[in-house]
Amino acid sequence: MKVLIVENELYLAQSIAAKLIDIGYTCEFASTLKEAERDDNFDVVLLSTNISDQNFYPVIEMYKHAIIILMVSYINNDTVSKPLKAGASDYILKPFMIEELIRKIEHFKMFHQLKEENRILGNYIDYTFTNIKLDTPIKEELPLLIKTNHTKSADFFAYSLAKKRGVPFEFFSLQKNFVPEKIAAVPKETILYLTDFHTLKKAEKTKLLELVKDKNAVICSGDTNEEAEGIPVHEIKTEHKSYDEGDILSIEEYVKHVLLTHQQKFPDTELSKKLGISRKSLWEKRKKYGIVKKNAKK
Repeated sequence: MKVLIVENELYLAQSIAAKLIDIGYTCEFASTLKEAERDDNFDVVLLSTNISDQNFYPVIEMYKHAIIILMVSYINNDTVSKPLKAGASDYILKPFMIEELIRKIEHFKMFHQLKEENRILGNYIDYTFTNIKLDTPIKEELPLLIKTNHTKSADFFAYSLAKKRGVPFEFFSLQKNFVPEKIAAVPKETILYLTDFHTLKKAEKTKLLELVKDKNAVICSGDTNEEAEGIPVHEIKTEHKSYDEGDILSIEEYVKHVLLTHQQKFPDTELSKKLGISRKSLWEKRKKYGIVKKNAKK
């Protein structure tokens, strides 16, 4: 990481730099705030607030994308509160242990990485749900069992509910990860999303339903005949059937699946080429399956 140390006490600046360089950081110095206003890309700015009679807010504005840690001799509104509101990340009180400064830098480095990963993951999840629409509203009273032939619709409901409520989201596949102790430990305010309920044995289902009776749980079953005593049940049926990895589809099932999932993405000319059939055959297949034609999105 590239660090800019803005400090007029040369010995302190050199001492900080020596420790940071030892663990792989690259450091540059600025003894005045004017000198700190460089056209350069720093990951971390260590900014002393006791450089007298100088305005350090332009420095905060210039490097607001970076981790800015204020190095202060005393705490008040001018040295801490206002700079933090302006965009600084944190502060450390002089004199300080270099190890504590490094801990703060590493903490915010991890925070920025996780924030970026969450942003990318959120965009990807939103993209995967682009074409998912629930034909009928689902009551938000939880716990709730959703039985469906299209698991992605249940995924969409649970994820959207957590996003709408602004609460944490916890996911378990009961087929691979039925650990009652972990499910019991999930906080009540968290949206607890459990899939593959249909894979459990009868006794396990009873135990699970007892575990989640006081939780914000959304349970998904691939069995459209599923029942759950004491818990509301909502059924989602759709022509967009879900397929698991390893499933082998018949030619008819594959053509139907492609029509239902891709006819809004591709015009008939391109769709028929991808399927290796004529446009007339495509029209006949659509008629046979009772699929209403939807124009491709431009």
